[in-house]
Order: sequence, then structure tokens, then C-alpha cells
Amino acid sequence: MENPNPPHDNRGEEGFLSHLVELRNRLIRVVALVGLLFIGFAFYGRELYALVAQPLLAVLQPQGGEMIVTDIAGSFLVPTKVALMAAFLVSLPYVLYQAWAFVAPGLYAHEKRFALPLLVMSVLLFFAGMAFAYFQVFPTVFFFMSKLTPEGVAWMADIDKYLSFVLTVVMAFGLAFEVPVVVVLLVKAGLVSLKQLREIRPYIIVAAFVVGAIFTPPDIISQFMLAIPICLLYEAGLLAARFIRPPAQTDADLMSDAELDAALRASGIRGQDSEKAPPQ
Repeated sequence: MENPNPPHDNRGEEGFLSHLVELRNRLIRVVALVGLLFIGFAFYGRELYALVAQPLLAVLQPQGGEMIVTDIAGSFLVPTKVALMAAFLVSLPYVLYQAWAFVAPGLYAHEKRFALPLLVMSVLLFFAGMAFAYFQVFPTVFFFMSKLTPEGVAWMADIDKYLSFVLTVVMAFGLAFEVPVVVVLLVKAGLVSLKQLREIRPYIIVAAFVVGAIFTPPDIISQFMLAIPICLLYEAGLLAARFIRPPAQTDADLMSDAELDAALRASGIRGQDSEKAPPQ
């Protein structure tokens, strides 16, 4: 007699649990590394903050200015935040490696060959955007603001607000420098064509200046220093996308409606369908 309750196949459930265990182990490694780096950087929190504040201090010191603390715990919390941010940035390549190692087994060989260089390039572009903000944008913007300070006015900045400002601008530039990666991904995935991306170029320029106005101080210099790199990187993404092959299309996908209709009539398919169609 056949068993009405066949044994349950646990292979799918075991595979899912094994993925969860692997994900947990990789997350533990990431958290452990960030925690160890944070402990090490915490002892140098003051020095790290001085490094972060150097672009502003270089402008304030000749005028006798200085930064201030308006929160009682600010002198402790701000260097701690800097140490945590430094730990995350230093461990970012390892974090992305763990993410890649988790996803890579499920990719095809050609997808791995495409995704790995793109992942490396995205990390390099992110750090390049941060470096551009620190070494070019901050000195220029702070020097411009110092020249606009009225006579008899002491220009001082709160260390917590300054850190929030620096993190916002640095992250904005880091993400803005990812524009070429986004363009290449869109073309590779077949979501948009290279021709369509070229046609929306004017809208991208307007959007770049809008982004610059939102994520930079209210001055035209910093807005241009974010908008112009976005536009240039968009063009670089279009150039790189010329060498990217979109998903393969069939011959029918590449034909127009008239060409497809002619091909069907030539093969006799459209004629047979017409004969079978009932009279109107």
C-alpha cells in the first residue's frame, strides 16, 4: 500500500539554512574587523579629528579663529564618531569582499568576469570622490567663506556640526563618483540603451546641479565643484558603455514590425493565419 504521506524533501530547506549560516559567519567577521579597528582608532580619535578639521583649521588659524564645543559630551562623542567612521572606511574593501564571496557562487562565469572589475572600480571611484572633496572642495570652499566673513566677526565652527557637514559632503562626492558604474550597469542590464542615455544628457546636467545645490553649502563654487564632476563622469560612463554588450536579443527583437510582418509572409506563416481567420 502506497504511503499517503511521502517523506518531506529537506534538501531545499537545508540549502537555505546553510546560506543563512554562511551569511551570519560573514557578518560576524565584518563586525569583528570593524570593532577591532574601532578600538585601535579610538585611542587616536583626537588626532583623527584634527586631520578631518585641517582644511578648516588652515583657514581659521591665520585669523586667530578656533573651533568650539557647544555640547557637554561633544569633546568625547565627536572623536569617537570619527574613529568609528575611520574603522568603517578602512574595512570597506573587506566588507565588499565578503559580500562578493557570498554572492559569487551563484553567478555564471561571464557574470563574475564582469562584476568583479566593476566592484573594484566602484570602490576606487568612491575613495576618489572622498579624496576630491577633502583635498579640493573643502580648501576652496572654506577659503571662499573666510573672505566673505565681515570685519569684526569671529568665524568659529562647532566640532559636531562641522563633522556632520564633512560626512554629508564626503558621502555625496563619493556616491557622485559612482555615476560611471551606474551607467555601465544600466546598459549591461539592458534597461536603457546608449542612445537613450545620450538623449537624456540635458536632464542629467540639470539633475547634477540640483544635487549640487542640495548636498553642498549654499554657495555656487561648491555646487559647481560637484555638478561638473558628475557631468564629466556621466560622459565617462557613456564612453565605457560603448564597449559593453547588452543582453543578447533574438532576430525577432531586432526587427521592426514591418520587417517582422514581411518575414512571416515570406515563410507562409502569416498567410496561413489569414486563411484561418474568420471573415469580418
